[in-house]
Amino acid sequence: MNQDNNFGYSDTVMDHFSNPRNVLKVPEEQYGPSGVGMVGNPTCGDMMKVWIKVDQADRIIDLKWKTFGCASAIGSTSMMSEMVTEKGGMKIEDALRLKPQDIMDRLGGLPSIKIHCSVLGDKALRSAIQDRPGRHGDRGQGYNRL
Repeated sequence: MNQDNNFGYSDTVMDHFSNPRNVLKVPEEQYGPSGVGMVGNPTCGDMMKVWIKVDQADRIIDLKWKTFGCASAIGSTSMMSEMVTEKGGMKIEDALRLKPQDIMDRLGGLPSIKIHCSVLGDKALRSAIQDRPGRHGDRGQGYNRL
């Protein structure tokens, strides 16, 4: 870890900040998400939006995101997007158990003053998961599935 040359960030955080994974690069309508979550942190001005696609087995098979945020917000959400979609996708129940500390552990930590930024992706993911039941008007039918 080379935190001295990286302004207190681990090499992993800097890699995800400099080369973020799974950023939404098409219009939302073209992506066709199963759920969308948006959160913000008025303390630091970071805003986060997450789009998820969920299959018939309740696995998050794809996750895209965009943010207006700092290196911690970008790096932690990029890492979260990989964690949720690796190995064929994370089950919804497992994604709901994902904690900011899990993400920070995979990143090799964050400066203590920036930990609040790491929760944005986690909160946006939860919001996207919660968005799914009523997104396409099928309340009572369970989650919307692809």
